[in-house]
Amino acid sequence: MRTTLPPAQAPDSRHVAEAVLADLGRAVGSLRCAGSQRLVRLGISMTHFHVLTLLRHHDAMPMGHLAEILDASVSSTTGIIERMEERGLVERVRVSDDRRVVMVRPTQTGLDLVDEVELVKSDVLASALARMTPDGLDRMAAAAADLQAALDTELASAPDRYAALTQCSHAHSEKTSASPVTGPAGA
Repeated sequence: MRTTLPPAQAPDSRHVAEAVLADLGRAVGSLRCAGSQRLVRLGISMTHFHVLTLLRHHDAMPMGHLAEILDASVSSTTGIIERMEERGLVERVRVSDDRRVVMVRPTQTGLDLVDEVELVKSDVLASALARMTPDGLDRMAAAAADLQAALDTELASAPDRYAALTQCSHAHSEKTSASPVTGPAGA
C-alpha cells in the first residue's frame, strides 16, 4: 500500500523521504515475516539466523568481535555459539599463530539454511515484481540504483561513523552479484 501525503502539505523532500521510508519499511517487514515463518518451521532462532547472516558476509569472525556486534558478553556469545555448534550450523577454530583467538565460521549446513530463508524472501519479491508493469519495473530499477548510489555516497561521506556499515555493505555487494530475481549478474 502506497503512502500518500495530505494534499494541503507541500511535498518537500523530507516529507517525501518519510513516505518512502514508510513504504520501504512495510515492504521489508513483509519480506522479514516470510523469512521468519520459515525460520520457525526450521526451529531456528532469530539470534542464530542473525549470527549466520553476519558470518555469511564475513566468512569467519573472532568470538570477541562477534560478541561486540551482538552487544552481548563473550560468555553469552559463547553459549549462543555452543548451541549453534551442537546443531551443526557453525564451527569454532583456533587461530594457529595465536591459540587464544577463537574464530567462528559457518558450516555448509549453516550457509544452506541462510540460503533457504533468503530464497523464500526472494521468491516472494520475485512474484511481487512479476505483477508490476514494464514501466513500473523500469522505475523500480532506476530507484534502486539511485538508492544504492545515495547509500554509497553517504557511507563514503563519514567513513569513521559508518565503518561497520561500510564493511557489511562491501561484503554484501561482493557476495550478491546474483539478483534474487534473475540469477547471476548478466544472466
